[in-house]
Parts: sequence; structure tokens; C-alpha cells
Amino acid sequence: MLTTLLAPTAGNATVAGRDLRADPAGVRRGIGYVAQGGGTDPALPVGEELELQARLYGVGPVAERTAELCARLDLAGLERRPVASLSGGQRRRLDIALGLAHRPRLLFLDEPTTGLDPRSRGDLWDHIRRMRAEDGTTVFLTTHYLEEADALCDRILIMDRGRIVAEGTPAELKRRVAGDVVTVELADAARDAGRACAALAGLAAVREARADGDGLRLRVDNGDRELMGLMRALDGAGVELASLRLARPTLDDVFLTVTGRSLREAA
Repeated sequence: MLTTLLAPTAGNATVAGRDLRADPAGVRRGIGYVAQGGGTDPALPVGEELELQARLYGVGPVAERTAELCARLDLAGLERRPVASLSGGQRRRLDIALGLAHRPRLLFLDEPTTGLDPRSRGDLWDHIRRMRAEDGTTVFLTTHYLEEADALCDRILIMDRGRIVAEGTPAELKRRVAGDVVTVELADAARDAGRACAALAGLAAVREARADGDGLRLRVDNGDRELMGLMRALDGAGVELASLRLARPTLDDVFLTVTGRSLREAA
């Protein structure tokens, strides 16, 4: 809806300074859009794709803008190669270059790193950071990778079943999750899970204790200081441990807290 591809069902919005309902053409002139599946022609050379996009938007000089985009997104030397011959990371960088051809104030990126290997994903993150820092471009990013949102975004909105259920900076959202996460793996979960949960739930520092697979998942205040107390309580209840792990809250924990289920379950 915000990119004008769907008619709004209700409400109003201003995008890139233009009214979405009254001036959709003005919105399109001010934004760039990179779809999840991309929009390139596999048979065309990289340089021709970029030149065509620049001409469609009336950007000139076309050759200079194409060279600038290739240099910015590490596509230099690939201008004559057909798009079909590019790697996944190179193709996503080309998609972004096409979205930037007309120097938009606002760029929509839809799942930009889906299917990329970790190195390509990291490289693309660096390009997005530079684009924002050097050009002042506002980036509107949708992603199912919450570590990606944590790494790139100044402000995050979490949506669940079509509604915004939480919003704020990554730090603000994490502060909504009280305590650290302690994962307890039991040597015999079938036998000891009930006793372990009862022994730990009675501790003042434990905010939450629930069964999770072969063990327990705890929400604990000052988890690093409480680990020895947790172990003593389990030992006193006659529960044998397999492992004990401490982790700080992540955006995955925030999603679980505000929706009641994991991102995988939501998908």
C-alpha cells in the first residue's frame, strides 16, 4: 500500500512528502522499491539494466549515473555480464542499484537478504549502512530476520496478524523483556521437568519458568549473578543437569513476549 501497488483499505498516509491517496504518482517519483523477488531481466547485461532504469526516470547523464551505481554497490566490471550469470548477492546488489537510480529520498527494501549466504548478507548490510550514512536515504525495511532488524534499524515495528503490536528502538524493545534468558537442559526431562520447574519457580530472581523441549526456559533478573543459585536449587531438588546457558534478551525474545509465540510459529 505504501508503495502504491495496492489501494489503501482505510486511513491516510503521507509518503515522501506526498499524499498517498491524492498523489500516488508523486509518491512513486520520490521512492525506490526493491521487491523480494527482484525485477531484473536475466538475459540483459547489468549495464543495460541500469541504463534503462536511469532513462525511465529521466536521470542523466546516464553513463555517469550507471558507473556511479556500479562503483557504489561493487558491480564495477560486471556491466557486460548477463544478470543470469550473477551470484545471489550480486543480483541483490543490482536490485538495490536499480531502486537507487533516481536518487530517491525513501527506499523500500522487501526481504533484501532472503536466501543469501552469511557473507553476502553481511556485505549487503554494509552497503545499506553506507547508503543511509552517506546519502541520507531513509530505508524502510521488511524482514523476518530479527538479527537483521537489530543490526540495521533505528526504529522497529513488530507486526502480528496484520497489526502493529510493538514499536521502538531495538534497545527500547529489548527493555520490554524483563530479565535474562537462562536455558536449562535436563539429563532426564521426562523424569525431572516438573521437579525442576517447581524448584526454580520459587526463587525470587526467577520471573518465569516454563518447559521447553528437553529442559526449561527461564526469565531471570541479573542472570549472571544468579546462575550458582539456580544450580544449587536444582541440586537440592535432586535434578541432574546436562547444560546451563545464559543469554541476554534478543528481538526474538521480544517477539515471543508480545505475540506469545516464536517467529517460526508465526510464519
